[in-house]
Parts: sequence; structure tokens; C-alpha cells
Amino acid sequence: QVQLVESGGGLVQAGGSLRLSCAASGRTVSTYNMGWFRQAPGKEREFVADIWWSSDTTYDTYYADSVKGRFTISRDNAKNTVFLQMNSLRPEDTADYYCAADRFIRPDHRMDPKEYAYWGQGTQVTVSS
Repeated sequence: QVQLVESGGGLVQAGGSLRLSCAASGRTVSTYNMGWFRQAPGKEREFVADIWWSSDTTYDTYYADSVKGRFTISRDNAKNTVFLQMNSLRPEDTADYYCAADRFIRPDHRMDPKEYAYWGQGTQVTVSS
């Protein structure tokens, strides 16, 4: 089992930045797909970004069009932690942000939340205009 705990959410003005963290425990997640999703009130959970192991020393990333160029996903395997650096935040980025993890026989970009078995409890991000 993998336990995930997000942190780093908060209230920020438009144009500001936040860095979300997702600390994993229970298992080493260095070869796991790690994803960030978000859910605004009244809306479905949507993909934000993911990072997956593509070779011994390389990870690949993928971003939703809405955050490309503004958000950066990264991981620190020594800390078993994944990060989401969010810059140039907009009011439409307001949502609960969730970290997800799973391991696949063929690591690749996974944007369907149904494909992830492990989820954190979420952290709230509010961007004021």
C-alpha cells in the first residue's frame, strides 16, 4: 500500500506562486507514475500533470494544456516526494489538488484518474483576482 499526503496549498493572489508537495510512504515510488489532479466545486476531477519513469535515469512529464508553461511537476526520489510548482496562478486554478500514484507494467502518460489506485486527501488552492 502507498499512502500519499499533500501539502502546500493556500490562498494566493492572481499571478502568484505555490509549491505543492506529495509525500509518499509505505513503498518507494521511484518507478511509479505520479500524477496531480484537481477538482473545483461542482466539476469533475481533471488531470493537471504527471511524471513517469522512462529509463534508469530519465523521467518524462506531461501537462494539461491549461497549465502548460506555468506548472512544473518534479520528484525527489530520495525524499519519496513529488512536487507541483505552480506559477502565474489564475483564479480558474482554484480547486482542491490531489496527488495520485500507481505502478504500471508499461510506464507512460496516464491522465485518467480511474487508472490510479492511490490518492492523497487533497490540498486546497484558492487564487483571488
